[in-house]
Amino acid sequence: MTIHREGRTLLFVLLIMLFGFNWAVAHFFPEAIALQNISIGISIGFYLLILQFFRIPVFEVKKNMNQVLAPADGKVVVIEETDEPEYLKSRRKQISIFMSPVNVHVNRMPVSGVISYFKYHPGKYLVAWHPKSSTENERTTIATKMDNGTEILFRQIAGALARRIKWYVKEGQKLEQGNEFGFIKFGSRVDIFLPLNAKVKVTIGEVTRGGKTVIAEF
Repeated sequence: MTIHREGRTLLFVLLIMLFGFNWAVAHFFPEAIALQNISIGISIGFYLLILQFFRIPVFEVKKNMNQVLAPADGKVVVIEETDEPEYLKSRRKQISIFMSPVNVHVNRMPVSGVISYFKYHPGKYLVAWHPKSSTENERTTIATKMDNGTEILFRQIAGALARRIKWYVKEGQKLEQGNEFGFIKFGSRVDIFLPLNAKVKVTIGEVTRGGKTVIAEF
């Protein structure tokens, strides 16, 4: 397991701040041993909590052109047929994965292909499960065209806590299944829009692992 580049500077600064805070506690309250121990304990717990936000599990992605892998760690909260009006402009199967603050925050390519569409949308910060979060919140829209011509669209959606969406793709770029395409700090939601002939392999409430869990098959 490694630490994501999005968190390295933050973690270094936080370490210095917590060290300074605990030094101050020890300096100004040298006799208060219990207070010092409590301060150190809380600081270690808080640092480990932030540290786990930026962890990246290391594993080998089992690529399969007939399968769609989960783009994120989290829990399936939506499975439905809907219209995708922004780019695909067609009826699709939507699967939404909610990322809690304790999940891995890396977003991975669900399929291999070329980025055929990308757009960043500034917006609100409604809670991720709000019905209007997918159309009104800050978000990105990314479409990928597979080698067989099938297009898959997915969105990173910010939430009330997750207000930093990062993406590492551009139109025309070719990526492999499981490659990192983005990162959402402190959780939120990823929607994926599949062709109607895709067979969904997950259920509502199921826990997914980005780059591992098969969420659909063609």
